[in-house]
Order: sequence, then structure tokens, then C-alpha cells
Amino acid sequence: MSTHAKRERLLLADLLEAAGPEALTLCDGWKTRDLAAHVVVRERRADAAGGLLVSVLKARLERVQAEFAAKPYEELIQLIRTGPPRFSPMALKQIDEAANTVEFFVHAEDVRRAQPDWSRRELNPVFADVLWSNVEKTARLVGRRSPVGLVLRRPDGRTAVAHKGTPVVTVTGEPAELLLFAYGRQSAADVQVEGDQAAVERVRQAELGM
Repeated sequence: MSTHAKRERLLLADLLEAAGPEALTLCDGWKTRDLAAHVVVRERRADAAGGLLVSVLKARLERVQAEFAAKPYEELIQLIRTGPPRFSPMALKQIDEAANTVEFFVHAEDVRRAQPDWSRRELNPVFADVLWSNVEKTARLVGRRSPVGLVLRRPDGRTAVAHKGTPVVTVTGEPAELLLFAYGRQSAADVQVEGDQAAVERVRQAELGM
């Protein structure tokens, strides 16, 4: 049975392939080639991927990622499609689902929304709830650098507090849009942002996300 992560993986690969290696993305300073290399290194080179979390390993990560970015683009796309090797923990369905569903969704939108003719995806309610669950679980983590109080709210009224403080800014939108906003894609998220004007501007410019 297909999982959310597997579907998002294939969609991301298709979007990267269609965009080509030199297209812009929402990841600051990265083109599609760089994003593809990041995805491959993250799940195939655990010795370097630690640099995503540990600052002393960042230089190694950047070096390895640059090496992969220099590979043929078609090879990177194929590595994304086929996924990690069998011996990798990422190859386990449960870990793949937990670690990659949101990762691949966000990066697919990084490719899609950087293009001038992008259109918003229509998500089924089940997947929308999966994304909302992630928003609820990670809200405090991704919102920790918010300079003001930050509340994320679905249209049905369900909320997640991303940061306590005053003044309070409330961001309302569908789960996918709230997720993108909270993961640092504020300018690309289709949301309504309410609060003191100065506070709203500070949140829009804040470095949210992991």
C-alpha cells in the first residue's frame, strides 16, 4: 500500500524533473539541483546529514552536498525516486512515513511555488489532517524564534500555539498553508494574518522553522 511519504517522494521527483536543474526554489540560495542534492544526502549519507542538526558537522555536510550537486541531475532524480538503500533506517516504512512525509511535501511546494505559474494543490481531508497533526506536534519547535506570540488556527477553529508572548499574531489557513508558514515559507503561504501591524510584519520576517 502506498504511503503519504512515498506519494510525496514521487511527486517531488516529478516536480524537480519538470523544473530542470537550474530552476529557482523557495529555499534561499538553492536552485533545484541543490535541493535535489540535499534530499539525496539527507537519506543516503548519514555521516554528513548530521550537519543539519550539529553545527560542527555543517562544513562536512556542505562539502558532501556540493559533491552530489555536481552529479548528473537525472541521477539525482532517480536516487530520490528509488529512495534510500535497504540497510538504511529510512527504508523502513514507519520511519519513512514519520521522517519524510512533511519533508517531501514542503520541498515539493518549494519547487512548485517558486515558479510563476504555480497553482495550489487540493489535498484530501485525510492528508490535510496528517499535516495538521505535524503542525500541532512541532508548533513550539518551529515557532521558537517568533519575536511575538504566535497562534496557528484552522478555519474550523482548531488552534496550535507556536509561541507564547505578547502581542499575539494569529495565522489562519488550511493545514498545508499553516505548515508552510510555520516552516519559514511565510511569503508563499496562503493565510490570513491578524494582529498589530508591526507584530505581523515581524512574524512575516522572522526565521521560523527547523
